[in-house]
Amino acid sequence: MKIFLIRHGESESNVARRINDDPTRPVNLTERGRAQAEAASDELRAVRFTHAYASEFPRAQQTAKILLRHHACPLLIDARINERKTGMDGQPAEAFHELMRTDPLHIKPERGESFLEQMERLRGFMDEIAARHPDGTIMAVSHENPILAALALAADNPEQTACGKIANCAWVEMDWPAK
Repeated sequence: MKIFLIRHGESESNVARRINDDPTRPVNLTERGRAQAEAASDELRAVRFTHAYASEFPRAQQTAKILLRHHACPLLIDARINERKTGMDGQPAEAFHELMRTDPLHIKPERGESFLEQMERLRGFMDEIAARHPDGTIMAVSHENPILAALALAADNPEQTACGKIANCAWVEMDWPAK
């Protein structure tokens, strides 16, 4: 299976530099985020997606709906590609980054998950989707942390991958199972 893991467009929480890891708290795309999704949609127009997934977060679903304007596949929602659970919803993003600096793989916020736990959540998603659609070309609209976790599954140095960055509406293309 080939999967395109796409980060959502710029959101209100990105602009405010605040954590939003609660999918029930509506945080939407900004005008810039919608424009980023439109541009990505044009760039991905020639890709023949067979299936599309998005996290439970409104910003991911809004991005996915824009990306799918040139594609006929339905959008399915899957919580396994949700944002990393931090238990720090509404706090400054820098507070989370500061906490993670000493041990990005193992540190687990009090009501959150570690990067390693997030990697296993993503492994479950990737394995199941690959079993369901072995010859598929999948679109999965998610968030920076889950995409980094998926990349870390195939990386030689997961800790280095955990510290990476992915721009809004950027994507990575992977074969899964990783070769």
